[in-house]
Amino acid sequence: MHISSQFDAGAIEIVAAADPADIRLNIRRDSAAEFRQWFHFRVSGVAGQALILRLLNAGDCTYSAGWPGYQAVASYDRRHWFRVPTEYHGQVLTIRHTSECDSVYYAYFEPYSWERHLDLIAQAAPGMRVTRLGGSLLGRDMDKLSWGSGAQQVWVIARQHPGETMTEWLVEGLIERLLEPADAVARSLAQLATLHIVPNMNPDGAALGNLRSNAAGANLNREWMAPGLEKSPEVLHVRQAMHASGVDLFLDIHGDETIPYVFVDGCEMIPGYAASLVARQNAFVERLLQVSPDFQREHGYAPDRFSDEMLTLASKYVGHTFGCVSLTLEMPFKDNAKLPDPVHGWSAARSKRLGAALLEAVLGHCADGHA
Repeated sequence: MHISSQFDAGAIEIVAAADPADIRLNIRRDSAAEFRQWFHFRVSGVAGQALILRLLNAGDCTYSAGWPGYQAVASYDRRHWFRVPTEYHGQVLTIRHTSECDSVYYAYFEPYSWERHLDLIAQAAPGMRVTRLGGSLLGRDMDKLSWGSGAQQVWVIARQHPGETMTEWLVEGLIERLLEPADAVARSLAQLATLHIVPNMNPDGAALGNLRSNAAGANLNREWMAPGLEKSPEVLHVRQAMHASGVDLFLDIHGDETIPYVFVDGCEMIPGYAASLVARQNAFVERLLQVSPDFQREHGYAPDRFSDEMLTLASKYVGHTFGCVSLTLEMPFKDNAKLPDPVHGWSAARSKRLGAALLEAVLGHCADGHA
């Protein structure tokens, strides 16, 4: 038996791995910060063996409140992922699984690799405009996809927190629908709006297997007031492009560790945020309820959750600066309690479906703005 994590987004620390029924591990912290929650590793040489994997320091993780009710994901081929029995007792997260193959991968959520990201950009290029906005701290390309020719400027960004891989899966589903020539929603939206899509805001953190930070240890979703080349060039490059184009609608896609629902967080708590914008925000939420049964509005963040650091967050900075509807959309790491799936939980496939449905709400919003 062998445990490894020396691959794209791999992250684990081995404490003891001599007995398949007593594998002891620690969840590794981010490469340059104290955040810890993401794990992704391979166990080989275990066909037919009943594995018991104990993540000993789960109680010390950044979002330990997210472990109750959580089930880890596993895959034999890195394409098809499923949930495996997982228990949390105070400090230790225990995964129990009998492997059907010689090797099996375990992860916090379905990974979205850098190679898949590059494939996404390349496959979109024939139908979209690709702009390199700049480089990350480690020199990875910060690419923006642009689509449509309408006057309204719609921005969609994902994966400021690299471990929130469901967000790039959502963007993939959104892009696939945009590129479908027979899709009437996509064709109509192209006439009303220009979409600017950044599928991966944090390419270094993604490759390094970080939960929330970039290569400098920065939480990019706290850098929007004063980003800089030394600490947060990823935000700086994207923010400069936004100021150049203007913003009429902004969607920042995220994942939440503790809340088992899909929900949005808006800008109504910002002092001076216009009542007309609150009304349009509410109308957008109503459209989301209509287009996706996975969405709901009963469960979410308290309005004062981000009061002390409000304008350092992307959606709040954009809503305040550009005077537009600006939303953070959150998906669960667990299952969606509204429509549970005991085999897959919340998944890449469901994230992609939500991304495709999201375009209908965007179209309705832009149609109202055009009227």
